Amino acid sequence: MTARTTASALRAAGGAPFWSYGFRPFFTLASAAAVAAMVALGAALLLGAWPAQAPPVGRWHGHEMLFGFVAAAIAGFLLTAVPTWTSTEPVRGARLAALAGLWLVGRLVMLPWLGLDRTPLVLLDAAFFPALGLAVGAALLRTRNARNYPFLALLALLTAADLVYAAAHLGWSSAPPFDPLRLAANVVLLMVGVIGGRIVPLFTRNALVRAGIPCEIPARPWLDRASLAALVAVLVVDAWRPDGAAAAVAAAVAAALLAARLARWHGHRALGMPIVWILHVGYGWLALALALKAVWMLAGAAWAANWLHAQTAGAFGTMILGVMSRVALGHTGRPLVVAPAITAAYLLVIAGALLRVFGPVALPQHLLAVLGGAATLWALGFAVFLVIYLPMLVAPRADAPGPLEAQVRAGAPLSASRGAS
Repeated sequence: MTARTTASALRAAGGAPFWSYGFRPFFTLASAAAVAAMVALGAALLLGAWPAQAPPVGRWHGHEMLFGFVAAAIAGFLLTAVPTWTSTEPVRGARLAALAGLWLVGRLVMLPWLGLDRTPLVLLDAAFFPALGLAVGAALLRTRNARNYPFLALLALLTAADLVYAAAHLGWSSAPPFDPLRLAANVVLLMVGVIGGRIVPLFTRNALVRAGIPCEIPARPWLDRASLAALVAVLVVDAWRPDGAAAAVAAAVAAALLAARLARWHGHRALGMPIVWILHVGYGWLALALALKAVWMLAGAAWAANWLHAQTAGAFGTMILGVMSRVALGHTGRPLVVAPAITAAYLLVIAGALLRVFGPVALPQHLLAVLGGAATLWALGFAVFLVIYLPMLVAPRADAPGPLEAQVRAGAPLSASRGAS
């Protein structure tokens, strides 16, 4: 990149590192949302201060975790990965700030205490994924990056789920034959399956080779295709006939295929590398959640009843935290080694998810304490991430020769992409 090109990029970003790449604002927002949503949920349950006309607290919680926390993480990842996939300039500056602002407006609109969620303003919340699709889709279409076109279809499905949720809540339509929140959770499940299937073996191999440990992961295209087809089947069957035998079989097949895929990725050889093993744990949660789902639907086993939280708090939470911590390090020019505090954050999120999934059955007489403890542990993990990572998210790259102005004079890239996506 020439000095003139870099100077133009710097002006477009308003001279602020925070608005130079999508992972910076959106990973900040995702971690903050993870904490804020849990605090709001706890306050509502403990104080009983829930508006009478608001949706049930559990429904609001589910919506905000998917369309608040997870949505911000998806945006941060795609806005960072697509420039790498397409060798194009990232969305930055005013356009990036506008996207972040739209996400924030959506969160304000959906706060039940303001009453705005009972007005057509909810369409502002549903506008986020179309805006994100336009932002990343332009580069994908311009470069004919057909391999990643499916992400645009998945964003469209998330938009549809949000619109159906809003229409039912506002009384614009009758209750749909499927649960829009479950549809959204299954779309994210498919996203995690696709992205995890790409990055977990790649990052594991790279880390082991850097450590001097020979590692080869032979390609198994049939297994990759079968695993993704099984996840698509889970999505389709759940929308068509949820909780039936077909949904249970689809979940069981997907769980077996994902477990077989994960077993080939040498995770046991990376136990001393937290930044690697957390990704294996996240992918493992996918297989576990689907297995629990199958057991619950086929046998009604009480210990498997909380399979959906294994999918969301477990798989989504750990994979998002693992990806955010790695991408932020790589794209801010830092070594791909997490601080001990972040390893503790990984363990907190894992512990919170385990307690939420299995605690209510193991300790039914202490249900409120179990739920409160699970939420606290999980939120603390993301709070630690926010405290540790916020300084690097707002600062220039660590490997830069000086402040941003010095980068412009020297003609250095404003934000290079080096193996973090």
